[in-house]
Amino acid sequence: MLTNHIHPSKAQIAQLKTYPQNTPITMLNILKFKAVTSTNEAGEEAYAHYFKNVAPFVVQAEAKLIWKGNVHTSIIGTIENQPDIAFLVEYPTINHFFGMISNPEYQKIAIDRSIALEYGGLIACETAQ
Repeated sequence: MLTNHIHPSKAQIAQLKTYPQNTPITMLNILKFKAVTSTNEAGEEAYAHYFKNVAPFVVQAEAKLIWKGNVHTSIIGTIENQPDIAFLVEYPTINHFFGMISNPEYQKIAIDRSIALEYGGLIACETAQ
């Protein structure tokens, strides 16, 4: 179960840096919104701001949204704390991803992600051959 996870640890970033260069990477996002944020809006609403504002950075990183869907029912796992949404974003390489998240302009809007989420799982996936 994902709980209270929004930011990666230094160890997780170090592991991600070992990802094969020049290989596409797909990020699986598994998110649960806060009921009410510190800005007194619904987490889903706060995340919508982030999602809109991150779009130009995703384009600049040459990434693409592959799939997005609202969670209906957890068939295996806990229903009480199930995520609200899941989506896949593919980046041409790991350097494209790191370039995006290290951009100071991106970092200014990333606060909206933190404000909106109870947890924000991000799982780096390599296409299986």
